[in-house]
Amino acid sequence: MAKIPSLEEAREILKKHNKEEFHLKHGEIVSGVMRYFAKKYDPEREEYWAVVGLLHDLDFEEYPDEHCVKQVELMKQYELDESIIHSTCSHGWGETGTTEEPTDFMEKILFACDELTGLIGAVAIMRPSRSVDDLELKSVKKKYKNLGFAAGCSREVIGKGAEMLGWELDELISETILAMRSMNPEAGI
Repeated sequence: MAKIPSLEEAREILKKHNKEEFHLKHGEIVSGVMRYFAKKYDPEREEYWAVVGLLHDLDFEEYPDEHCVKQVELMKQYELDESIIHSTCSHGWGETGTTEEPTDFMEKILFACDELTGLIGAVAIMRPSRSVDDLELKSVKKKYKNLGFAAGCSREVIGKGAEMLGWELDELISETILAMRSMNPEAGI
């Protein structure tokens, strides 16, 4: 029987396939961002959104060349619900070998915010405070335009995500900054 894991169960699954602190932290950050958006748009499914955020890169550390493809096999081993498999895999649509396309609002949020959290985090650590607490939209926009800065964060994906949501880029960046601010300080951003 397919299941939707609790956040703690998802964390244990993530740790079985990811050992590097960077990947574990990224999962927690995206989970927190997804929780923020769930509180705003789908409060009855807040934990579900957080679980999807936590598990979205489950296969990346072990299978970077098969990212979002190998994930299907891994998640089926844990008998995870098909909705989690589709949602997590869809964040790689157009960038990895996955054929899963973000179709619902939550999946579009994940698609848009995954890369953006990396960019915002990179901007934040360049600040004297090393935090998102005093980070402003204009600082992120300036670095967004500099394609050499945090070059691994695809501006194309971020822009496509904003477009999928029907949001202006400024709105997406501002909301994601607020989402990252809302997280537990131990997240280290």
